[in-house]
Amino acid sequence: MAELNWRKSTRSGDYNCVEVALSLETTAVRDSKAPADGHFTVRAAQWGFFLHRLKSGRFDR
Repeated sequence: MAELNWRKSTRSGDYNCVEVALSLETTAVRDSKAPADGHFTVRAAQWGFFLHRLKSGRFDR
């Protein structure tokens, strides 16, 4: 990813938020409160699987 276009969910509040930068092949993820601390990158397919599990309630308590 040459130029990262970061975005934060409109549902995010002031705390515990992440930002993502999407491309066809990868997704970069960072803490929105500390963007200078770096980010991690996962394959787009892995990110899609994570979102699917998240939306299905897999991580609900």
